[in-house]
Amino acid sequence: MIFIAVRFTALPGRGDEWLALVDEFTRATRAEPGNLFFEWSRSVDDPDRFVLLEAFADQAAGAAHVGTAHFAAAMEALAGAIAATPEIINVEVPGQGWNTMAELTPRPRA
Repeated sequence: MIFIAVRFTALPGRGDEWLALVDEFTRATRAEPGNLFFEWSRSVDDPDRFVLLEAFADQAAGAAHVGTAHFAAAMEALAGAIAATPEIINVEVPGQGWNTMAELTPRPRA
C-alpha cells in the first residue's frame, strides 16, 4: 500500500472555503479503483491548515491517480489557494488499509 500524508496551508482566512474547494477532487479520487482512503482533517490550532491522509493499493494505482484529469484540475485550483508549498510524506507500507489499534478498545457499557 502507498500511504501519503500531505499538509496544506490555505491562504490566510480562507480555511472555511477549503473543503468546498477540494470536494470534487475528493469524490473523484475516492471513486478510483485503486484508492483505499482519502480523508481530510483540519488543524485544531490553525484554521487554515489541513492534512490529507490517502492510500492507494500499490504504486500503479498511485501513478494512475496522479495521471487523472481531476488530479490536474485540483493542482491548478489549489495553486491559487495555498499560502506555501505543501509538505508530503509518501511511503510504501504493508497491508491494504487501516488496522485496529491493539492498545485501546471501548469499555463495556453498564
